This record gives sequence, C-alpha cells and structure tokens, in this order.
Amino acid sequence: MPAFDTALAVLDWLGLVVFAVTGALVASRKEMDIVGFALLGTATGIGGGTLRDMILDAPVFWAAQPIYLGTCLAVSILVFFTAHVPQSRYTLVLWFDAAGLALFAVAGAEKALGLGADPLVAVFLGVATATFGGILRDVVGAEPSIALRREIYVTAAVLAAGAYVVLAHAGVPREIAIPAGIAAGFGLRGAALRFGWALPRYRSRPGRSPDEIGR
Repeated sequence: MPAFDTALAVLDWLGLVVFAVTGALVASRKEMDIVGFALLGTATGIGGGTLRDMILDAPVFWAAQPIYLGTCLAVSILVFFTAHVPQSRYTLVLWFDAAGLALFAVAGAEKALGLGADPLVAVFLGVATATFGGILRDVVGAEPSIALRREIYVTAAVLAAGAYVVLAHAGVPREIAIPAGIAAGFGLRGAALRFGWALPRYRSRPGRSPDEIGR
C-alpha cells in the first residue's frame, strides 16, 4: 500500500528530526559549541539504527543514504541558533519524542525480522533502535542515562517492539501490526508523561548496610 508506506516514511523522518532536536537541546543545556551540538544531535538521531545494522551485519542505513546524516547535522546546527524555541515548548517535544520512540522500536524490529532474526532478537534490536541514540546522548552529555531512570521509556519501546513482533509472528497483516505496535508503545509512554508513571524501584532490607548486602 503506497499510501501506508508514505505515511510511515513521513513519520520516520519526523522521528529522526525530533531525536536530533533532543540531542541538540542537551548540548544547549551544557552550553556546548556548534561541534558539540552536531555530535549530540547526530548521535541521538542515528545511533540506534547504526547499532541495529551493525549487529545484523547489514549496510548501515545512513552510509547507504547519507541524507539521514545530513538531516541530523542540519537540524543540530539549526538548534544551535534557535535552541530557545524548542526548549520553550519542551513538553510538546517530549510527546513527539514518544511517537518517535514507538515508531523506531517497531521499525527496528520489522527490519530485524525481515533479515531473518529470531523474534526475541528482533524485539531487542527494536528497543536498541529506539533507545541507543538517547543512551549515547546522555553518556556524551553527562546526563542521567535514560536506561537507568525510573521513568517509563525503555519499557515503552519494549512494548512497541514486542507487540509488533507478536502480531507479525502470528501472521497479522503488516498494515495492522505496525500501527498496533506504534499505538501500544506511544500509549504507554504518553500515559507515563501524562500521569507521571514510573517503574517500582528495588529497596534493600532495612537495617543492612550496603557492605552487608550479598553476604
């Protein structure tokens, strides 16, 4: 269905742009120079897909189509001069980021399945596609990593990729499985943003020091 594929392509580009913006905004908070903006924006935009393609031993998508790399660089440089605009609308950016997260998780899982990956591996690679760029952004930008925060982020990517893989493995048509996976991941991440949901944390037993735990 050409219209369906066109809609996915538009959403894919939107997700790439939003991810690059979130990376560049970290650079703005750290008061980096334009090179730092380009590094963080680009790493966030293409980092997850790069890891996915390397694990799958597939051509790295931005090397085959450099327009992805060029777009991340252009967006990052633009944010260097206009960071106050997306920063003032950061809540809206977070909602677009939630959509990009779900889309990239499903897209990564779909590519992995298409290249013959095991369903469990496909879920993992979907999650990596959606989150690894953000992990790189946080490491380079010295921010608390999204992988270690209690907020529901990686979990939403797991749900998106998992829902898609289960439906695809069950023979559900692509035109249904993809939107269902995106909706599941976006719904969970959106609810977490709206209601402040977080995963429960581990609590050690009272009266024991950290050195005593595990003895």
